[in-house]
Amino acid sequence: MSGWWCTGLRWPDGEPVLGWERGDGTGPGRVSVLAYGRELGFRAEGERHCTGARGNPCPVGAVVPVRSTGARCAECARLDRAHSVAADTIADDPRTYRVYLAWFGPGMVKVGITGEARGAARLREQGAVVFSWLGRGPLMAARRTEELLRSALGVPDRIPYARKRAVRDVLPCEAERAAEIEGLYRRAAALEGAGWPEALERLPFAAVDHAGVFGLAGAGPAARAVTGLVDGGVVAGRLVAAAGPDLHLETPDAGIVVLDTRLVTGWALVGADPRAGVSVPVVAVGGGGVQDGLF
Repeated sequence: MSGWWCTGLRWPDGEPVLGWERGDGTGPGRVSVLAYGRELGFRAEGERHCTGARGNPCPVGAVVPVRSTGARCAECARLDRAHSVAADTIADDPRTYRVYLAWFGPGMVKVGITGEARGAARLREQGAVVFSWLGRGPLMAARRTEELLRSALGVPDRIPYARKRAVRDVLPCEAERAAEIEGLYRRAAALEGAGWPEALERLPFAAVDHAGVFGLAGAGPAARAVTGLVDGGVVAGRLVAAAGPDLHLETPDAGIVVLDTRLVTGWALVGADPRAGVSVPVVAVGGGGVQDGLF
């Protein structure tokens, strides 16, 4: 339970950083800014433990499954979700929210909401290659708009993460990406007067493309994805791209391997030789085998 635990990949200011906290829950956390071309290497030690809820450590230090992307025991997961926006338990939230359309690949567009104060961080966390804002307003108006697009246009509010990962290597050009999401934006805008909440202000279309931010251009195709860590298991390589919670690592013996950093949370990690490669279970990209979170 001691040492530093990784809390996953974050995108606070348009660049990827790894978050860290002490395993015993004491003291401030820290971050490591990542750079493409940099070599990384770490080894997992011991067992994977629950990361707790809402900034508080798990009271029993429960051991959690190595293949779970949540890294929380059942009780901590319940407490965390009970206080989340997704649970709809804070209807009187006074903050302003934004509704967005996010594009992950051909035919893969979803609708979602995020706090306006967070900017586009939520979109980067989901691995959205392109997005556009649709509107802004109170939480319940944003929720109703999200439901309107689901019911009237058949737009989902989530896409399995394995599908997003599988198409990153074969994305169409930037103009085609923007055109697809613009088409959906126009269909959504046409719903004004047909159930669109009055409290939601529609925002103009503006496609924001993250392919460059993620380093996807020229990164090379990813062949395998890590399905979970093990005691003593090593993940090491040169960082060539990052998207959402994923790190794309070029390894000396297995090509480009994708590590979903949600699988790293809850483990005590120590440094390893960046040339050591990968000695944890992997699966072919697109082959599934890992739970998807709220992405």
